[in-house]
Amino acid sequence: MFINSAPFNAEPPRQALVSSYVTPTEFFYKRSHGPIPVVDDIERYSVSIKGLIEKPKEFFMKDILSLPKYNVTATLQCAGNRRTAMSKTRTVRGVGWDVCALGNAIWGGAKLADVLELVGIPKYTNTTPAGGKFVEFVSVDRCKEENGGPYKASIPLSQATNPEADVLLAYEMNGETLNRDHGYPLRVVVPGVIGARSVKWLDSINIDSQDCKGFFVQKDYKMFPPTVNWDNIDWSTRRPQMDFPVQSAICSLEDVNVGRHGKITVKGYAVSGGGRGIERVDISTDGGKTWKEASRYQKPGIQYVADDEKSDKWAWVLFEADVDVQSNTEIVAKAVDIAANVQPEKVEDIWNLRGILNTSWHRVHVQVRHSSM
Repeated sequence: MFINSAPFNAEPPRQALVSSYVTPTEFFYKRSHGPIPVVDDIERYSVSIKGLIEKPKEFFMKDILSLPKYNVTATLQCAGNRRTAMSKTRTVRGVGWDVCALGNAIWGGAKLADVLELVGIPKYTNTTPAGGKFVEFVSVDRCKEENGGPYKASIPLSQATNPEADVLLAYEMNGETLNRDHGYPLRVVVPGVIGARSVKWLDSINIDSQDCKGFFVQKDYKMFPPTVNWDNIDWSTRRPQMDFPVQSAICSLEDVNVGRHGKITVKGYAVSGGGRGIERVDISTDGGKTWKEASRYQKPGIQYVADDEKSDKWAWVLFEADVDVQSNTEIVAKAVDIAANVQPEKVEDIWNLRGILNTSWHRVHVQVRHSSM
């Protein structure tokens, strides 16, 4: 589904999104903040690591490729996923995403923890001797919000140096070289965190004592209460959003559906941030009065258990449930993660002026057309 061209943003149709556990690259949502950069001289391309460290260093692609390669299956989700539905309650600002501004891919690359070791930062480091506590990623991408400067974002050093956090400098997506839309030649992948922190088209990495001062960290992607508007907002009162909350959506049906009475198969996705698996997905065919548990799955033929080592902790689950619909009704989905976090019922309770993190119950309507025979 094409959304806008400048900058280019797009999401797939609902049913295409959940047609497979690993999202084909052509169905993976595309999010840009400026013109898509062209990096055509791969031999000269490099990423510098500098800042509050003892051994600043420049890395060429051959240096990154020489490090151990890891494949991490992780779902990336735009913080504005499902913004359009939130805007129906009260208008918000931002890209008008439906429910498909996310995707699940197998990312291949070097672990950031391994790369940082090469500049003298040991694994599991919280602070460098010079006082560095954050890792800032700077993109080749240029955007108007930075007054023509580069897009940038940051994560805590403790997360970057933890190999179990699986933060990657990725050069592959689904077994193939990254394409331009998704960050060629090198991008950051921060699993379990809103997509805005997984910087594409990586140019440099800075180790700093403070969080990134860029626009998209300080003046965007923060969660405010419904009482805050553009006249009284104070960006400094909220921390930058990192983990995304538990989320689910129905993808086998549109917002309004017309069909015959009888059995309907309800399919969709559920995902939670921070590596928290999905414990349950509930489906209601009466607007939330009664519920039925859906089946959950990831890889075909392998039973999904939320916190099992065979499950992909950074990835979504797909769900499915057969329901019986005899009259006009509202079908609802809500998910629960392993920490017992559950989606809020009403979008009004989590409305915010930027329209991020709409994780309210997902609702679709079915209108039954009875046969005249």
